[in-house]
Amino acid sequence: MIGGLPLSFAQPLLLLGLLALPALWWLLRVTPPRPRRIDFPPTRLLFEIAPKEETPSRTPWWLTALRMLAAALVIIALAGPIWNPQTAAGNSRGPLLILLDDGWSSASSWEMRINAADQMIAEADSSNRAVALAPLSEATRDPTLMPAGTARVSLRQLAPKPYAVERIESLPPIERFLKAAGDAEIVWLTDGVDTGRGGEFVEGLNKLLQNRNVTIVQGGAPPAHALAAAENAAARMTVKVLRAQAGGIDTGTVRALDAKGAPIGEARFNFPPLDRETDAAFELPVELRNDIARLEIAGERSAGAVQLLDKRWRRRAIGIVSGASTDTAQPLLAPTFYLARALSPFADVRLGDRAAPQQVITQFLDQKLPMLVMADVGALSPELRQRLDAWIDQGGVLVRFAGPRLARQAEDDLVPVKLRNGGRSLGGSLTWEKPQHLASFAADGPFAGIAVPADVTVNRQVLAEPDAVLATKSWASLADGTPLVTGEHRGKGLVTLFHVSADMRWSDLPMSGTFVEMLRRLVDMSGYTATPGAGVAADAKAAETVAPLRTLDGFGAFGPPPASAKPIPADYRDRGSADHPPGFYGPADGPLAVNALAAADRIVALDTAAIAARRANYTNAEPRDLRGMLLASALGLFGLDALIVALLGGGLAALMMRRRRTATAALALLLALPLATMPGRSYADGPKDDFAIKATAQTHLAYVVTGNADVDSIVKAGMNGLTLFLAQRTALEAGEPMGIDPARDELSFFPLIYWPVIAGAPKPPQDALDKIGAYMKQGGTVIFDTRDAIEAPAGPNGASQTPGMLTLRNVLSSLDVPELEPVPREHVLTKTFYLLRDFPGRFTAGETWVETLPRENDDEDTTRPARGGDGVSPIIITSNDLAGAWAMRPDGQPMLPLTPGEPRQREFAFRAGVNIVMYTLTGNYKADQVHAPALIERLGQ
Repeated sequence: MIGGLPLSFAQPLLLLGLLALPALWWLLRVTPPRPRRIDFPPTRLLFEIAPKEETPSRTPWWLTALRMLAAALVIIALAGPIWNPQTAAGNSRGPLLILLDDGWSSASSWEMRINAADQMIAEADSSNRAVALAPLSEATRDPTLMPAGTARVSLRQLAPKPYAVERIESLPPIERFLKAAGDAEIVWLTDGVDTGRGGEFVEGLNKLLQNRNVTIVQGGAPPAHALAAAENAAARMTVKVLRAQAGGIDTGTVRALDAKGAPIGEARFNFPPLDRETDAAFELPVELRNDIARLEIAGERSAGAVQLLDKRWRRRAIGIVSGASTDTAQPLLAPTFYLARALSPFADVRLGDRAAPQQVITQFLDQKLPMLVMADVGALSPELRQRLDAWIDQGGVLVRFAGPRLARQAEDDLVPVKLRNGGRSLGGSLTWEKPQHLASFAADGPFAGIAVPADVTVNRQVLAEPDAVLATKSWASLADGTPLVTGEHRGKGLVTLFHVSADMRWSDLPMSGTFVEMLRRLVDMSGYTATPGAGVAADAKAAETVAPLRTLDGFGAFGPPPASAKPIPADYRDRGSADHPPGFYGPADGPLAVNALAAADRIVALDTAAIAARRANYTNAEPRDLRGMLLASALGLFGLDALIVALLGGGLAALMMRRRRTATAALALLLALPLATMPGRSYADGPKDDFAIKATAQTHLAYVVTGNADVDSIVKAGMNGLTLFLAQRTALEAGEPMGIDPARDELSFFPLIYWPVIAGAPKPPQDALDKIGAYMKQGGTVIFDTRDAIEAPAGPNGASQTPGMLTLRNVLSSLDVPELEPVPREHVLTKTFYLLRDFPGRFTAGETWVETLPRENDDEDTTRPARGGDGVSPIIITSNDLAGAWAMRPDGQPMLPLTPGEPRQREFAFRAGVNIVMYTLTGNYKADQVHAPALIERLGQ
């Protein structure tokens, strides 16, 4: 590196040649004199000749400087300049140990870290040094030395973990390796983020690395962000955005998605210069906020930049109904006031205190609210009671509070226990009983674990008739053993009764924090009543476990749970770990969310100053050899010098005089050319008409021009190969394939468009995507080929997370595509021309996806997006690189090798192409032919 610039030289000693430039300055100052022009006749010429000695003239200073610059460029080019050299390890001859941070905080710059490690392994390979890889997440495995080639393969198989890595647990394996390996060189590729106990790890590592060659690569990578502590408040949903180090301008966007991945909203965040955390707020209606299942930082790929939300984050709409008549006259003393204040922090409260309870309850049931709170509501019509019973049976939660009206309804069946007529007065002038204190919460009830307050007293209550099941329905009891709160499950729902009023007349419970926590527990239960018995008690939840449903990988993408994932307790609220990776657990209709960070977690910058090591930075760009560019520039300067010398020496004068003689003829020719070339009639008014004429004159296959010369040349050769194969094996004699730009060209001329997906390519403009969507809607078929099956074959659920697949998902996120499935065995695509079982290309491990076939006897849905008119799937997705297998050189030999290279793999790849083309051209014709024998038999022929 030179002066902080990313520049180095392969042969720096050759730069000493720059010292010879002053000598060149004097040698290059001389130029021959300019020849004189003397007019004929010869006699005149003799008089004009002056018998004097010519002396050389001085070269202009700017021409000398030009020559000096060209010479300097040649010298610098010979020194082997390299721009942006990769950070390399030291010059040790011992084995190389690479420590690699691979927690969620490393995912955002993972590719940079892998490239840096790959470069170091390549340099170790050139020195015949063994390499050991030590991902800090694998604390149970000791690093082992391996050849550099094997290490590079192992390196590419690593992936970031979706949880925070405890670096300190990897110290014992590192210590054992260093004792066994001797004078090993250590390189630590760190993400610079301390997610916990980072200082202890640095201190322990410093003790192990005494007098060793150590390199720490840390800076230069984009900062990692994280999301934590999402809260669905009264007016908006907020989530904390975290960063490890304060300083500088840092802004971004947090996106909100629903359970199907559809966008709901976006929120901007902006870090103050000195802060390490800020908030992103979504000001959306509560109905939309309740649909949010995933928050993610746009443009950042890591599990820490994702916050998953389940029913615990939903702000449930709760209706409050009061039977008291003093609500309007004394609003600050009404039960609705205490209930609204207690529920508003975690629920969307809807008051119904200005109408009759019958009307309000009917209105709330029409709105399908999940929870109703009835404060001292007495008699209800039988029809409404039946409707409430049905609502509770389907999952509704009914919470009732006692009062004078309820005390008179001994036969009320919308309470969990049978009540006695009248209320029980405690501590009055006509009773010997004293006010009772709250004594305990049932260990198997929803309030288990709440601290019993000592200052809550009850002056009056409604009593329950004692029976054999009263104890099992009592969730909170007074000191004398009488129940304060009772409840029971009915069907999928829940009925709960507070045996005191919701205001201060019967008890001071509504004024305590315990009241808020009790209501919060009941609101949480309203999210679990879809499963009977769920959420009954804290210890019951702890005893119940739920299996992983789908989990996040280190890049924050969903996939199937790994084999090491274990079930979690139903009340799990901790951060993700190796045993419990972040993701969704439990049933699909009500999963439990586990995130990479807990609500109270924060991240800080990792301080490695205690380690005496060589420091280096990551880099985004690949190394670039500047020799060719410098030599080309020098050659251009030499050419310019020759032109200048020719101009100064008059060498161009004769040439210019010779051209003057033909000037008149050339001018006349230019004037006549438009008249000679003017057509009598124009059949094509522009490039668009020429394109349309060419596309419609013959059937053509089309492919999307990506702008990548290598990819486009392979795809063009592949489409030519398929066209030739079609002409040899079928009756289709298609024209030369045509490259198209979806944003500019008309697409309706082509039955099939092949789109090679390039990983990391920018998303096409929306107008281009709109044209692709219209093309598929009108019956066209697009083949999206990510060409990366060899990197990560799709799993059973299609959970491929390769860069190409992620880029494709970004493209498809703006397209209204139908539901997809792997090509079933009975699909017409497998039998349109050849009988096929799969669709190989250059690779065979990838899955081929088409539109999901409708179930039998289902009516066709005409509103379904992008459906072809004759049953042809508008979209085909593969990762097997079909065009790479079809591509042939001009001599007829294959352009690219196959993997795994089975004997007939290329033949079957061409057959797959034939089937796809015939499928797009003939539609369901072959399907009808398959069923022809059954049709004929049914007709009796």
